[in-house]
Amino acid sequence: MPHDTDLIDLIAVGLAVAFVLGALANRFKLSPLVGYLLAGMVVGPFTPGFIADQGLATQLSELGVMLLMFGVGLHFSLADLMRVKSIAIPGAIVQIAAATLLGWALAWYMGWPHLQGFVFGLALSVASTVVLLRAMEDRRLLDTGRGKIAVGWLIVEDLVMVLALVLLPALAGALGGDAVEAAQEQSGPVWAIAKALGITLLQVTAFVAVMLVVGKRVIPWTLEKIAATGSRELFTLAVLAIALGVAFGSAKLFGVSFALGAFFAGMLLNESELSHKAANDSLPLRDAFAVLFFVSVGMLFDPTIVVNYPLQVLATFLIIVVGKSLAAFVIVRAFGHPTGTALTISASLAQIGEFSFILAGLGLQLKILPQEAHDMVLAGALLSIVANPFLFVALDKWKARNEKEAPAPEEAEPPPGPPLVAEDHAIVIGYGRVGSILAQVLRERGVPLVVIDDNGHNIERAHANGIPGIRGSAASDRVLAEAQPEKAKIAVLAIPQPLEAGEAIAKLRAINPSLTVLARAHSDAEVKHLLEHGADGAIMAERELAYSLAEMIMSTPPYRALRKSS
Repeated sequence: MPHDTDLIDLIAVGLAVAFVLGALANRFKLSPLVGYLLAGMVVGPFTPGFIADQGLATQLSELGVMLLMFGVGLHFSLADLMRVKSIAIPGAIVQIAAATLLGWALAWYMGWPHLQGFVFGLALSVASTVVLLRAMEDRRLLDTGRGKIAVGWLIVEDLVMVLALVLLPALAGALGGDAVEAAQEQSGPVWAIAKALGITLLQVTAFVAVMLVVGKRVIPWTLEKIAATGSRELFTLAVLAIALGVAFGSAKLFGVSFALGAFFAGMLLNESELSHKAANDSLPLRDAFAVLFFVSVGMLFDPTIVVNYPLQVLATFLIIVVGKSLAAFVIVRAFGHPTGTALTISASLAQIGEFSFILAGLGLQLKILPQEAHDMVLAGALLSIVANPFLFVALDKWKARNEKEAPAPEEAEPPPGPPLVAEDHAIVIGYGRVGSILAQVLRERGVPLVVIDDNGHNIERAHANGIPGIRGSAASDRVLAEAQPEKAKIAVLAIPQPLEAGEAIAKLRAINPSLTVLARAHSDAEVKHLLEHGADGAIMAERELAYSLAEMIMSTPPYRALRKSS
């Protein structure tokens, strides 16, 4: 009997094509986002072959938006922003204004109404979190002065976009049934716009008040109770139910956007002691729906925009890569920071991504943006994300020439945390439950060591305990080089990811063939994989636990005689 499988078709084909093209993009040192967007174009209505259901794709993208915004809230750090507020807040606001004005000017040249120009320019003003953080992590810049400024700058941009997503529907509603025509004819009276914005702000205020008074207590309490059950499935379900439930409730009860509700749910969870567990447990589903979001965005992109409006697409690209970056450069230099810092901030902001797609999609849905503007935003995003790695390569070459003898003050600072004693030391990769205990024992016994972990919170804990720590993936050449394995005696991989561990072991073995390498495993297959990649030994936690328990049992009075006789 035939079944309606449109949803299955979309998810199966969309994810499969996204995987192939994302892997290819990664192979060529590009952001996987490029592959995901191209996958959407492949399965979309503007290219031949398989065509996915666009209505279903839009609904799945809404889920993607909610989970993306939940992730933004979950990693939102007011403390990080406050450290660099003197430059990040005014700098980001001025840069957003400059990029918006440039986009507005291009829209005016094309004969679009002012409201369209404003939304179009705003969509070009915000950088992609995914692309920026990856570029910073690859170059070990997140813990430097430059990296902190860039992250703080990004937080301000995100907050401005959250505000825009909240106010845009009210603005569109105040301008009448067809927002574009209303804006063109200036038929929306000022008092109606003010009234609509006022109502929206009251609704947002009421929602925020309820979340701060009720949600701040109820959400962490609920998670603590669920975590106490010991069920990982229930905990993951609770995290997702909170994210989607708060988003749904905010829209139905307070009339605010799904995005704002999900953002606040993540932000409140961020204050909980269980926030890192919540982030890790919800990450796979968030990643999957984020991919579907980018695929759905790609489905809406008409590639003929490049042929029909080549100069406008080029102008959009130049606004993102040159105009926006130049504004950031001037602002950073005006605040007295060195040229190297200004260039790093400029390069990191020279692209647009997920918030631009969300804003452009909302503008299209509300009939504020024409299809051409939406396509130009997507074209600009694709081109700028592709160009961004090359900008950083050029920046690296510039730094090698100009900062070799006189590094920027931010780069001249020693890395945070205790200094590494780089001789006959131990490298502990992973500072979670196992790695933190191991590192503490080694430290108590006088073994010099350094830990590597890609979780910033774990590295902060290591530093607080007096242990040198490096933030990043152990499979990264830059991260391993900083740990100086050529001078180390032993490396212990305490991470539960066998693929990353295997890659790191192979690199460690290539750098220092005499290094003793031990690893953690959870199955016989993982033990075999790690040994094949060069580990000297792989310890299966469950087996060692069983041996220890057996030893304890045989030491008890009922069985002590059996132990002696054996």
